Amino acid sequence: MTPTPTATDPEARAARAQELLEALAGPEAVLRPEQLTAIEVAAGDGGRALVVQRTGFGKSAIYFIATKLRREAGHGPTLVVSPLLALMRDQVAAAERLGVRSATINSTNLDDWDAIEEQVAAGELDLLCISPERLNNPGFVRRVLPRLSAGLGLLVVDEAHCISDWGHDFRPDYRRIRDAIAGLSPETPVLATTATANERVCTDVAEQLGAEVTVLRGTLDRESLHLGVAALPTMAHRLAWLAQRIPEVEGTGIVYCLTVAQTDLVAEHLRAEGIDAVAYSSATDPDDRLRLEDDFKANRVKALVATSALGMGVDKPDVTFVFHVGAPPSPIAYYQQVGRAGRSVPRADAWLLPGEQDRAIWSWFAAVGLPPEDLCRRVLDALGDAGGEPVGVADLERTVDLRRGRLETLLKVLDVDGAVAKEGRGWVLTDRPWHYDRERVERVEAARRDEADAMVAYAEGSTCLMRSLRRSLDDPGADLGPCGRCTVCTGEGDPVALDPAAVRRAVEHLRGVDVPIPPRKQWARGLAEPRGNIKADVRAEEGRALARVDDAGWWPVVTAATAAGAPDDELVDGIAATLKRWPWEARPTWVAWVPSEAHGPLLEATAERLGALGKLPVHPVLTRVRPGPPQSSQQNSAHRLGNVWGAFAVDEGALPDAAVRRGPVLVLDDTWDSGWTMTVVAHLLRTAGTGPVLPLALARR
Repeated sequence: MTPTPTATDPEARAARAQELLEALAGPEAVLRPEQLTAIEVAAGDGGRALVVQRTGFGKSAIYFIATKLRREAGHGPTLVVSPLLALMRDQVAAAERLGVRSATINSTNLDDWDAIEEQVAAGELDLLCISPERLNNPGFVRRVLPRLSAGLGLLVVDEAHCISDWGHDFRPDYRRIRDAIAGLSPETPVLATTATANERVCTDVAEQLGAEVTVLRGTLDRESLHLGVAALPTMAHRLAWLAQRIPEVEGTGIVYCLTVAQTDLVAEHLRAEGIDAVAYSSATDPDDRLRLEDDFKANRVKALVATSALGMGVDKPDVTFVFHVGAPPSPIAYYQQVGRAGRSVPRADAWLLPGEQDRAIWSWFAAVGLPPEDLCRRVLDALGDAGGEPVGVADLERTVDLRRGRLETLLKVLDVDGAVAKEGRGWVLTDRPWHYDRERVERVEAARRDEADAMVAYAEGSTCLMRSLRRSLDDPGADLGPCGRCTVCTGEGDPVALDPAAVRRAVEHLRGVDVPIPPRKQWARGLAEPRGNIKADVRAEEGRALARVDDAGWWPVVTAATAAGAPDDELVDGIAATLKRWPWEARPTWVAWVPSEAHGPLLEATAERLGALGKLPVHPVLTRVRPGPPQSSQQNSAHRLGNVWGAFAVDEGALPDAAVRRGPVLVLDDTWDSGWTMTVVAHLLRTAGTGPVLPLALARR
């Protein structure tokens, strides 16, 4: 490729950059001074730049244009590392409009990997987007990365706050980027971009980029954003608020939730209220994600109800509202998500509806990324005891009482630290010395506690909301004055006067939602007994729970009955309604219950009430033969199964006669969590000659 004059002439390069921006964004588009400065750094040899600018500033345009300039100057392709799959797809499409040949490799397009790798090998790509997890994929590291690194024209780190321990969205895989940067040719420029980084994160990221980093920070104020907080007592009230407010706002928007279950719950209720809403989360099928993103961008969906799996979301500049059911763990994370609104519209509403369980959810997610020392040591000891032989995750679960997801994250952290390595399908201990960085963990934990406190203070709404967010991000312009737009500044308050009928409908919706209990089909791996698949003739059927823990439907009724130690009419009526909706193949012919040390009298009395209601015999056939700690004190499947295997028995003398016994049995328990208690109980009953076991729990976690 013959280099163009823009390779050495700054004025020609600036003119070409403006020309490319117009091709990308339209003839009215004009390069911002900060964009041009960043392009100059990224298009030159060996430059390093960190761009911290609000959403909608045009950060992706910087590296699209820099890529084009680098390629026209005869340099290699650009590698973009980004955790945002939805945005990756939009970026690839936008780059193609500029004539930048682009592709993405991530978990959603496995079938395309081989063809894309061939394009990389043939030099047919100008820009490749990858997720950070690819940097830990042996095949990618072996086949693709060396080809890219040898002739890389530009490295882009999108969402660069993820590199930093201090960042609100730190990811272990992102720490590998530091090694990748260190291994680059000194001539290769590096560009890092983010919309959410305070001064501490900026300093940390800049140090990782190398010497002489150009940092370009802009104001984080968004004149179109109107912020507010609605403190509501229950989920039912929050559902009613959304159902009333969303139809009043023109355009389309996003409702963020903290959990996958909440996205389904909220979307279902909004649809029941006549609002076109769809759920979007990590549980959404990749093909469905693409369809939902397209529908949302085309305004065929009023509200996209999403978890943080949407990340910074799809490239949709006309979002008019972002509502949060539950608060993110920090003002920084909150600013990132509300920044999706108001990019090309004069007004956008961003309302926070904090929940009573927010802190518990924050703590759970924080614990996943910062495993305590004793768990790390247990994993290392288990690998050391294997004598160099690879140990699978399932076998580690038996030794280390951690859920699969947390264990895999812990292994990833240790892998990045160099203490362990993946070998085949298992893990081995390396000979690299390792120590637990207690100081780092403690300072990060302290920072996260401070951020959580700041989020709580934001939710209390005592000062200008926009200024509060800007201060959390160390925006130099935050103290110039209040925004004049948020509810604190205007004194306008909540625009929704909750209709009691809407709240009642929300409660009825929560009480009418089926809470399924899926049957387990395999025993937990890692135990000597039981092992393998659970045969269909000794397996529980799909069951039902009356409530989800902490919901605003039946959970208050369950809580009251638990406190009283006896069922009331409302609880029994709720269970009866659940049973009526249950599409079982055959009606139960008798009732039993799981003996519980904490709630035995409640379960027995409830079983008796249900038996009387359905004219079914009740038989106390299950006994506890070995005490054990509560299942909630155990973390992973292997330990929870081991805790209940052998803990129960069937009293043969208490079984009903053969005619009744062979019919389906409704088995009542207090709380369904991992499902192992009911799985073991079903196995015992079916082995004793009963018919199908229909699990029924008062609540599901």
